[in-house]
This record gives sequence, C-alpha cells and structure tokens, in this order.
Amino acid sequence: MAKENAAQRFMRATGKLRAIFGPANRSSLGHEMTEQNQHLLKQRQAETRQWETLRRPDGSTYVVPRNPEDKSLR
Repeated sequence: MAKENAAQRFMRATGKLRAIFGPANRSSLGHEMTEQNQHLLKQRQAETRQWETLRRPDGSTYVVPRNPEDKSLR
C-alpha cells in the first residue's frame, strides 16, 4: 500500500464523523488531467485573461474588459 497523504489520513481518522455529517470525496489527487479537463482549463484561463482588475483609491476593486470590442468569449 502506498503511503497515505494528509488528506487520506484525515479521511480515515474522521470516518465516524462522516457517517453523521455526510461522505466526502475520496478520489485520488495524484492523477493526470484528462483531455477534457485540460480543454476546460484552457478555456477558463482564456476567459480570465479577457478581464482586467482595477483598484480604486479606497482599496476596492472592480473588473473591466481588457478590450471592450472583443466579444469572442462573452
């Protein structure tokens, strides 16, 4: 058996609590991304790059399009 990571040890230690509060996902975190997930990640990154975060003098932030004419991902 491979050495358990911290999340797996936590899941094993809290087994009885999960019976009360509900199950948690026990899937492996050390797997390769699927082609579909890689495609979705690239799409999300492209969507993120089209916006720019500006900061007001009072410290609050707001988001504006980098290029207002580009409507490809909106």
